[in-house]
Amino acid sequence: MTNGDKKLIVTGIFVMLVLVTLVAYWQACGNGFCWDDGLYITENEHIRTGLTWENIRGAFTASHGATWHPLTSLSHMLDCQLFELEAFWHHLTSLLFHIFNVLLLFWILKRATGELWLSAFIATVFALHPLNVESVAWVAERKNVLSTFFWMLTIIAYIRYSEHPGIGRYLQVILFFSLGLMAKPMVVTLPFVLLLLDYWPLSRFQFGQKSRIEDLSRDESAILEHRSSSVRRLVAEKVPLFALSAVVSVITFITQRGRGAVKSIPVESRIANAVVSYGRYIGKTLWPSKLAAFYPFPRSLEAGPLAGWAFFLLCVSILVLIWWRRRPWLLVGWLWYIGTLIPVIGLVQVGGQAMADRYVYVPMIGLLIIFGWSAREVAARWPITKTGIGICAVIVLVALTLCTRIQTGYWRNNITLYERALKVTAGNALLHDNLGREFSIQGELDKAIEHYKAALRFNPRYYAAYYDLAAILIHKGRTDEAIEHLKEAVKFKPEGPKIRNMLASAYFQQGDYEPAVMHWSEALRLRPDWAEVLNNLAWLKSAYEDVPFYDPNEAVEMARRACEMTENKRYQMLDTLGVAYAAAGRFEQAVRTAEQALELARSSGRPESGVEISKHLELYKAGRPYRGAIQPKSSAVQ
Repeated sequence: MTNGDKKLIVTGIFVMLVLVTLVAYWQACGNGFCWDDGLYITENEHIRTGLTWENIRGAFTASHGATWHPLTSLSHMLDCQLFELEAFWHHLTSLLFHIFNVLLLFWILKRATGELWLSAFIATVFALHPLNVESVAWVAERKNVLSTFFWMLTIIAYIRYSEHPGIGRYLQVILFFSLGLMAKPMVVTLPFVLLLLDYWPLSRFQFGQKSRIEDLSRDESAILEHRSSSVRRLVAEKVPLFALSAVVSVITFITQRGRGAVKSIPVESRIANAVVSYGRYIGKTLWPSKLAAFYPFPRSLEAGPLAGWAFFLLCVSILVLIWWRRRPWLLVGWLWYIGTLIPVIGLVQVGGQAMADRYVYVPMIGLLIIFGWSAREVAARWPITKTGIGICAVIVLVALTLCTRIQTGYWRNNITLYERALKVTAGNALLHDNLGREFSIQGELDKAIEHYKAALRFNPRYYAAYYDLAAILIHKGRTDEAIEHLKEAVKFKPEGPKIRNMLASAYFQQGDYEPAVMHWSEALRLRPDWAEVLNNLAWLKSAYEDVPFYDPNEAVEMARRACEMTENKRYQMLDTLGVAYAAAGRFEQAVRTAEQALELARSSGRPESGVEISKHLELYKAGRPYRGAIQPKSSAVQ
């Protein structure tokens, strides 16, 4: 076969990889934004306003989604700059990065091993595997496909460096590695993977080769010495990369802990879950069924599955150690899989998930290396025709394509995503709460209540579900019931100001003003810059003369602070300040403030509010303060 023929075949494989990936994932471009896409994009002012200098600076100086990944943030900003919030283009960008990753993986395997068709098959499986749907179809997971893109480029630069070492090529390795770290911190394991590649397939490790070198010609021995090095030298070569990994690991841990993402789970539970998750990822790679957007962390793990997976992992590890010389791909693939999962396997628990499909995007490559090269060895020993091998490969790839298309469809919107996850997982309090919130947004309040209550059945300490349920109950006029749920929420999260604010509002609706003041005061202590709570307290302390907490002077200071925080642009808060001024006998200031509030209300298209403010204004001009009507306790507002 001529070089021209080989190039034509390689080009054909590249085209095939692009086409099959598009077939499997194209419908993802028609999906909407899902789940945390609001946090990352649609509701994030610093992202959706595009590439401004302030946003760019913030990408490097602040965290995004409890993680520091400025390059990912910039990619989202660029999408918003070019396409605003049209979901199609955001999905297409993520899909294109997945396609790039597939092509680069094929190039890496082919270049490093010389295996054309096996490399093509592994790259195709990676392209089509349903476990990768979460990374591709979820826009917020851009960090996964983007960081893997730079992961692949780093390996390519490293292969070129290993062939012809030089400072320029080494700097390329550092550059791409640094970009990968700025896309997602999970890339910290890449220096370890480069060491594995030094062993196989790059053959840079020097194991008992001195006698061989002496038997070779001078040119041949020079080439072998050039390509092989001692373990110490290969490790030292990667010290700058390990140093970058250490720095980013510390930054990530501090950032996530500071944002409350690191969960306090007993170490024995984390270790047990890590063992089971290592096994379950392998199982889902071989048989990708019951895939879910969220796998809840188990309250307890049964001894049987834990012992079974631990035994399985131990046996595989022993076999790898026995065969590591004769079958080096086993050692490389196994340690690739085990090592690259360490940052997200849960030894340091971030979030409430037991595992996540997106976490195995890169680790899966290690398993595919094991399966691929082991299958090649089996095929070489058994009398299997090339036609038979080709038919089996086609069946596998078609099955993966169909599964991926089905799984991609579940990411159409939040309701389809959450309902599917609830069908294939148990005790999923988070997604019951999320689904309740979706139904609440759509006005299907009874369905929302059903899911909030389901969330509380599975997790009686789930304060967010208490809060969300109480919000609907208040809307329905069931204030007494809402207060009971809010009390439970405060019990489980006393430091939550948002929960305190709602509880105070519920008491206020019942006419029970003293506990309302108490909880609003506590909310303000927890969050001193909350203008709305300052406004509420100022209203209570100035509009109700016959209550023990009546204090017009304090009300003036609170209302003034609330107006300053909102730059005097909220007519509601200016109205409260006018009420406070009048209660303190400062009628001239009350009149000016009320006139300003009235002008804002009219310009904002709220004539009904303007009518009420006009009534207040007439009182102030007559030298009389506004007095709110005392509502009887326990009378729910209908």
